[in-house]
Amino acid sequence: MKITFIGGGNMADALIGGLLHKGLARADLRAVEINALTRAKLQQKYAIACAECFTPASADETILLAVKPQQMREAVQGLGLSANANLVISIAAGITLDSLSRWLGSHRRLIRVMPNMPALIGAGVSGLCALENGAVTEDDRNCAEIILRAVGSTVWIDNETQMDAVTAVSGSGPAYVFYFIEAVEEAARELGLSDEIARKLTLETFAGAAQLAAASADRAAVLRERVTSKGGTTEAAFASMTADRVKEAIVRALFAAKERGRQLGEQLDKD
Repeated sequence: MKITFIGGGNMADALIGGLLHKGLARADLRAVEINALTRAKLQQKYAIACAECFTPASADETILLAVKPQQMREAVQGLGLSANANLVISIAAGITLDSLSRWLGSHRRLIRVMPNMPALIGAGVSGLCALENGAVTEDDRNCAEIILRAVGSTVWIDNETQMDAVTAVSGSGPAYVFYFIEAVEEAARELGLSDEIARKLTLETFAGAAQLAAASADRAAVLRERVTSKGGTTEAAFASMTADRVKEAIVRALFAAKERGRQLGEQLDKD
């Protein structure tokens, strides 16, 4: 498997590191990055081939697009790929597969991916979607899974319109968790705990609860009920949150994120 990364930012960095850790040869990876400092960092860190400009790809090379959404059209129009000769994977938020196909001159061998921030430590989850009625083969799907599983787990999305929901849930999701951690830490400090203890208690509680939820066959609601003794402290906390309609606010927030994703996609798709 040969992979060329167009863009060398944080997510490309994580993927390159993950793939090398999984045993992919350095000679099978290259990166194209216009920023000299970022390019030098990748070369020094991973000892892979890095260049400022794209050179023609071999037929067995996968092209992974890791540039910012606003830069995508300009970046891909200079690639000069032969129609469907290469698998192209995009990890840019908001760029639809149809738009990418247009910009690439009707290229149809396309997969869109929405990774998330925990990929930086190998604990991400990515939603993948292949171009409908495209030229993506089963081997292409397997290739995409191998690449993204180097930094976490994967799920396939059949309908691309659901990618905005994936973005709202898992793409933006880490920020929601950080926000809740931030709030609990703040409360812990206001309750008189030191910064160090507040941080340790909060982080390890979140990490442990997430691990327990992942290991259990029960839904989160069932696990929550097991912690919530009648007339106890947890029940008092949830009575307060219920009065403040916290759950409804969280659901509304995800719908807002999904809608914003749709809007951004429409803006980026305009010719």
